[in-house]
Amino acid sequence: MKHLYRTASLGVALALFTALTPALADSTTTVGGPVNKGLVGVGRIAAAQRDKFGETFGSGSGMSIDTSGWTHEAAGYKGSLWLLPDRGYNVVGTTDYRPRLNTIGIEFTPVAPGAAPAAGQRQTGVKATLADTMLLTDDKGADATGLDPLNGVRAASADMPILPQADNGKLALDNEAIVRLPDGSMFISDEYGPNIYRFSADGHLLSATQPPAALVPMRHGTPNFASDNPGPGAAEPDPKDPETGRQNNQGLEGMALTPDGKFVIAVLQSATRQDGGDSPATRQNTRALVYDASDPAHLKLAHEYVVPLPVFKDAKGKTKVAAQSEIVALSDQTFLMLARDSGNGQGLKGDTSLVRQIFVVDVSAATDIAGGAFDAADKPVAPKGVVDPSVTPAKLTPFIDINDSAELGRFGLHNGAPNDQDNLSEKWEAMSVVSVLDAKLPDDYFLFVANDNDFLAQDGFQVGAPYKAEDGANVDTMFLVYQVTLPGLAKK
Repeated sequence: MKHLYRTASLGVALALFTALTPALADSTTTVGGPVNKGLVGVGRIAAAQRDKFGETFGSGSGMSIDTSGWTHEAAGYKGSLWLLPDRGYNVVGTTDYRPRLNTIGIEFTPVAPGAAPAAGQRQTGVKATLADTMLLTDDKGADATGLDPLNGVRAASADMPILPQADNGKLALDNEAIVRLPDGSMFISDEYGPNIYRFSADGHLLSATQPPAALVPMRHGTPNFASDNPGPGAAEPDPKDPETGRQNNQGLEGMALTPDGKFVIAVLQSATRQDGGDSPATRQNTRALVYDASDPAHLKLAHEYVVPLPVFKDAKGKTKVAAQSEIVALSDQTFLMLARDSGNGQGLKGDTSLVRQIFVVDVSAATDIAGGAFDAADKPVAPKGVVDPSVTPAKLTPFIDINDSAELGRFGLHNGAPNDQDNLSEKWEAMSVVSVLDAKLPDDYFLFVANDNDFLAQDGFQVGAPYKAEDGANVDTMFLVYQVTLPGLAKK
């Protein structure tokens, strides 16, 4: 997602935040609901890290922990996770970066909730090591690409819907979220389509699911998957923005599998163009798509809901909307959702984030719009950002404030000036949970949250060429780990 906002007053934003966000519950937890016990670990992978292909490592647009291999011994926890980067270093336009998936080895020694790490050990609770990198290929086994599909649409076939295609003929992917299935295959959501792809365990494309017509980007009445990120010398799409469908760089940013394995939930980063997504101030009402996953090769849309994103005002009084960045499913009717502002953090000119927060989203009382008139591009569910009176949106309850100064301070981190390596970076886009493996705390989990470092490095190398990020930025991949109670999750 592009940088949209500049530094603003934290106090002003927080004072106005709750009043401006509809469907927001009054408390941070509900009786018998999720409980945040606090930050218990922090870790890093250096910005200079390179993968086995010799290219600069990019971090967490999506994450999935290998729960089957997670162990707890006297020295701490061990396991691994899959970390999904997006389309590569693209500050001056997209490049022919080959999509890939990274395997990360994890050694974790948590501190007790509320305790401070030992002196000199403030950011070493999580030891994360790059173990492997696997390329993702199309259904023919050919390389895919991160290039913007400026003009290309791959024709539908018996097995595939129309797909985004770059000018070099490759399948164009901007990966954002990952779900790993028991057989090793995986669902990966992307921004360009916005589609859900199913890949084999060795990274080969098996199938693709296209969302309802209301989400497919249209220009001049036909599907056009460009995101207005042309490479050097390439022209912008015409028009610059889609007329309907997902906004540029606002695709299926969050996706998760329900604990019972029956449903996949995917959430658009912000409202479609026709639902108010044509303005930064009205892009609030996004959509959650709930798919029946009983046949992984053929996902079927089962439910669909309007999800109101957090709204706040900056110091200049301008209304802003925090984008949805990732989800973790708690059931087919509740999920955790990470929402954040943009343009502030380590590596950028702005230093203080106004909103980086995890919410509990409850759709149990929301209107199911799946398969109805609102799934067509010509029937907005929230014209100019106002939800149709026949529709009840989901309810949001604040859960974890990632910007909490006291929590960050215990681990030597902060939000805001000085804009140094200990200031959180802009994009926190990956989440996954794993059990604490304690019989006395059967409902307790570690919630891993990771940033997308945007490949910002001073000795960067990708697609055969070196690069240096602007303003001296070296943005590490970071992991924040919270201990949380999620009642009943293991029983579902």
